[in-house]
Amino acid sequence: MQYLVSVIADQPGMATEEEQAAITAFNKQLQADGHWVFAAGLSGPDAATVVDNRGAEAVVTDGPFLESKEFLIGFWIMEAPDLDAMLKLAEGASKACNRKLEVRPIL
Repeated sequence: MQYLVSVIADQPGMATEEEQAAITAFNKQLQADGHWVFAAGLSGPDAATVVDNRGAEAVVTDGPFLESKEFLIGFWIMEAPDLDAMLKLAEGASKACNRKLEVRPIL
């Protein structure tokens, strides 16, 4: 089963050199163990654009889709046999990137 692991930040800024080294090592281990699918970092919310075309005309606005102190700064898509195994992987990911994570199964 695949899972989206969202990396949540509460302040802008890239990973420190130490965090980046830990993330790189964690990613290499994910690949070696067959859990790696894909991962990426994201720009901060100040670079976001929201598109809402549910009405008569599309509305395009700058900024995040909601006002919040926390925001999505990156993500992994990982493969794990079940949620318990995924949560163990997420513990390592949270430690590596030094951030809080949200784990969701991909339907």
